[in-house]
Amino acid sequence: MDTKQVLRDSRAWVQEQLKISVEFWLKHGMDPKYGGVYTCLDRKGEVYSTDKSVWMQGRCGWIFAYLCHVYGVRDEWLAASKSCLDFMEAHCFNHQAGDRMYFTVTEDGRPLRQRRYYYSEAFCAMANAEYYGVTGEKARLERARWAYNMYWELSHGGEDPTGLGPKTIPETRSGRAFGLPMIILNVIGVLMRVDPEHKEEYEQRAQQCVDEIFRYHVKPELKCVLENVDVDGTPRLYYTEGRTVNPGHDIEGSWFLLEHAHRTGDQELVSKAAQIFDWAIEAGWDQEYGGLLYFIDCLGKPPEAYEHDMKLWWPHNEILIASMMLYRDTGDEKYLEWFCKTLDYCKAHFADPEYGEWYGYLRRDGLPTMPSTKGSTFKGPFHLPRCLIQVDQTIGQILGEA
Repeated sequence: MDTKQVLRDSRAWVQEQLKISVEFWLKHGMDPKYGGVYTCLDRKGEVYSTDKSVWMQGRCGWIFAYLCHVYGVRDEWLAASKSCLDFMEAHCFNHQAGDRMYFTVTEDGRPLRQRRYYYSEAFCAMANAEYYGVTGEKARLERARWAYNMYWELSHGGEDPTGLGPKTIPETRSGRAFGLPMIILNVIGVLMRVDPEHKEEYEQRAQQCVDEIFRYHVKPELKCVLENVDVDGTPRLYYTEGRTVNPGHDIEGSWFLLEHAHRTGDQELVSKAAQIFDWAIEAGWDQEYGGLLYFIDCLGKPPEAYEHDMKLWWPHNEILIASMMLYRDTGDEKYLEWFCKTLDYCKAHFADPEYGEWYGYLRRDGLPTMPSTKGSTFKGPFHLPRCLIQVDQTIGQILGEA
């Protein structure tokens, strides 16, 4: 195998897909009337639901600012980012509940749903921080730090002003979720890059996230990362949620850890991240049909989630990012092989050469469950363009052509 040619060919395809994805969302997703982004788009880009995801306002706001950071400012990218940030600021904060952010709103910004989770705040922080990094607008950094601190406080025992409380009755069952330290670790990486004034704080909190992940969620005896554990990290293997493994989530976490390892020079952490990737992809890859299963049970028992054997776009995006980073950082050919295997699967099943963008949801056999859709409340301009940017940049670093 001519490795350099494989990398160059892969990079060319990735760059073309990035162009297609960005143009698809700019053309079809941006709302010129009320601002922000629609993400419920059909295969051709027509809006099939006007409700707006607050997560996606932050994620879209971040991706278009990040494009400016990586490739240089373009007016249409900066305008798209600003539109999402302005829409969030005007409509997505619940001022009667401590400014906690909503989960969904109408197209003109009227509140629809409040959730107990803090991920709206996380993506708001990312978007505002990235936009500040591009423009230098101090108000954006202030909002980013406010949202990041809200997330940090709520995820470390702070009282939720919405009053929604935990999912389960705490006297019966409390616990920890892997997503909480993992997501804020990624957010902190953005803040650290654009806001060196608070570098010491960010470094301390980032390391705390890493420590929490390994102290509570990484289980070498089970060869997995558990999504849900007891408060002290004890596995809860007596019910289905306690045995749940989300291989794509683990792989996403592995490259967040790799980024932290790069910032700190922690070579041991590179090895630990590689181990997480190995466990997840070996347990989650479907040997019969190809692609990564959505959920698996750490003991091989029946998963309860009805979508457990579906193939979703975003875990495959995470494989592409993490495998290429691991190939760069370890030189181990198996990671290049996983990259190529996954890229081939994505080309065959997710990419749509006729109308552009990727399908989001496949049956186990690789056929789209919703062949007429390209977006949803949870799928917008985030995982795919982020993946394509990261892979483009990483291959460039490997080839010395960044």
